[in-house]
Amino acid sequence: MLTAIALLLAQTAPADCSYDRAAMLTLDLRGFDQDTGGWRNLSMRGCEAQAADLIRDYRTANAVPPDRIGLLYWHEGQLRANLGETAAAIALFEKAYKTPEQDRGFGWNLYVDGSIAFLRRDRAALDTARDALAVVPRPTGLDLRGPDGKPIAIRWPMNLNVLDGFQRCWDQPYKTAYVCPPTVGTTPAAR
Repeated sequence: MLTAIALLLAQTAPADCSYDRAAMLTLDLRGFDQDTGGWRNLSMRGCEAQAADLIRDYRTANAVPPDRIGLLYWHEGQLRANLGETAAAIALFEKAYKTPEQDRGFGWNLYVDGSIAFLRRDRAALDTARDALAVVPRPTGLDLRGPDGKPIAIRWPMNLNVLDGFQRCWDQPYKTAYVCPPTVGTTPAAR
């Protein structure tokens, strides 16, 4: 009985959202954004609001290169969307677009378009972005590597699975739809 009560209390206890802000703000960009020692550590502990605020603070406290700042806007936007802060998420996503040269062959901007369409509840725009992303060919010689330098396997086109999830879980919040599991027996064409 006491074990059951202890387990229940542990599951309902608020997350420990404390962190060393000064140390976080001095991390290099890779350590802050791509490693679990930066904002992701807070997010994984259930501290999405604190993680979003930390990304905002990091962005303003550091000289982030223009070609890299979009990812910080994107990650803060995802956290804001998870929190139901739709208008803020859309505004941040709009700052995450890449130039046509940066996006050539990857379809990032189509992913951004589809994500914004989902948040705006514009099904036609989501479908258009998804269909355009689905036909982006894999760039010749693409060699994607993780933070450890090892090759990583990624389904192509990147992020198509997310837009497919938005379609399948259209009536769900962003946080749920973002990880919406595939329906058994369906294909993208059978939407």
